[in-house]
Amino acid sequence: MTDFTEYASAFRARIDTALNQVIPDTPASQLAEAMRYSLAGGGKRIRPLLLFASYRAIAGTTEHPALETAACAVEAIHAYSLIHDDLPAMDDDALRRGRPTCHLAFDEALAILAGDALQSLAFELLADSPALADGTRIQLIRHLSRAAGMHGMVVGQAIDLAAVDTELDITQLEHMHRCKTGALIDASVAMGALIGSADSQQLKALARYSRSLGLAFQVHDDILDVTADTATLGKQQGADIARNKPTYVSLLGLTAARARAQELYQEALTALTELAGDTEPLQRIAQYVVERRH
Repeated sequence: MTDFTEYASAFRARIDTALNQVIPDTPASQLAEAMRYSLAGGGKRIRPLLLFASYRAIAGTTEHPALETAACAVEAIHAYSLIHDDLPAMDDDALRRGRPTCHLAFDEALAILAGDALQSLAFELLADSPALADGTRIQLIRHLSRAAGMHGMVVGQAIDLAAVDTELDITQLEHMHRCKTGALIDASVAMGALIGSADSQQLKALARYSRSLGLAFQVHDDILDVTADTATLGKQQGADIARNKPTYVSLLGLTAARARAQELYQEALTALTELAGDTEPLQRIAQYVVERRH
C-alpha cells in the first residue's frame, strides 16, 4: 500500500465527502446544519478506516458497494455520541476538534435533536442500502445498535458519569472503556468483516484485535490528556483531571500507562497473525492509535 499517512488522508477526504451527502435538508430549521457541523467537522475517521481495513483483511482489495454506507453509519453514531457527551448535563465540554461544541455553536436543545437525528440516520442508512443482503443487513444493525446502546456506549457513559469523585480499580476502569470507547471500535471492525463474508474464526480473531485496540486507544487518550496541550488536542487539556475522573494515568501513573498501551498494541498485532489476508492496514491503524499526538 502507499504511505499510510497519505492513504489515511485521502480516505478521510473520501469519507468527509460521503458524509456531507447523507444529511437531508430540513426546511426552516438549523437541524441539518447542526448535524453537518458535528458529522463533517473533521476527525480522525478511525472507525471507518477500521471498517474498510477489516473488510480488506477478509475479502481483499475489491471494494463492496456497501462499505461507504456502513462507514457513514458508524460515523453518524460516533458524532451523535460526541454531541451528547459534550452537553452540560454530561461532560460539559466547550471544545471538540478545535471548534466550539455543538451546543455552544447552536444551542443545547438543537444539539440534543441533532444527536438524536444522527443516531436514527445511522440505522436508516443501513436499512436502505440496496447492496446488502437481508441477513448481512440485520447483522450490521445488530452490531451497531448493541455498540451504541445499553451494552455499549450509553452504559459506558453512565458509568463514567457515576465515577466522578469516586475510585475505580483497573478492572472497573477497563470495563467502562470497553463499553464507552471500545464497543464502537469493535462494531466497526466486525461490520467490515461481515460485509466481507468472514467466517466465525476470522470474526473471533478480529474481535480480539479490536478489543485490545479499543483499550489502547483509550489508554493513549488518557496519556494525551496530561501530556499534550489544548491546541494540539482540539479539546480542553486536563479535562479529566479537572473533573476528578479516574483515568489510566491516575490509577497506574504515566510510565505504567504507556507500558499498558504498548502491551495492548502487541496483543492487537498478535491477534492479526491468525488471519491469512492482508492485515497491513489494520496493523498500521493500531500503530497510529498508540503513536498519535491528538
